[in-house]
Amino acid sequence: MTAKISWSDVEVGTELPGRTFPVTRATLVQYAGASGDFNPIHWNEKFAKEVGLPDVIAHGMFTMAEAIRVVTDWAGDPGAVVEYGVRFTKPVVVPNDDLGAVIEVGGKVAAKLDDNTVRVDLTATCAGQKVLGMSRAVVRLA
Repeated sequence: MTAKISWSDVEVGTELPGRTFPVTRATLVQYAGASGDFNPIHWNEKFAKEVGLPDVIAHGMFTMAEAIRVVTDWAGDPGAVVEYGVRFTKPVVVPNDDLGAVIEVGGKVAAKLDDNTVRVDLTATCAGQKVLGMSRAVVRLA
């Protein structure tokens, strides 16, 4: 499988379709099972507060994975991502209610590079606060 987006059809400033990702406590339990990360800050409210957090928080790698979905959905091939990195700026706090939290992600082509690649800069927020900084992916296009 290869990217469905053509390098020649993309310009600097091209916006990727944004997405929202709901996160509940059940989501965190499922992710813990899949990843093997059972740190109690991700499921135990009492423990999270004892270590100075406002409440249970989403796994950083979960947040990072949800954000890159904007790029993989746009490119049409997860294998098109050749580089990806972020800085964690704020935790995604997940309250114990029926709503949980919502991660909002958008992206924009920031640079056209050599070898049919582009750099996509992502923005990821939750409750109006930036949760990922320096979120960038290099993507090889068709």
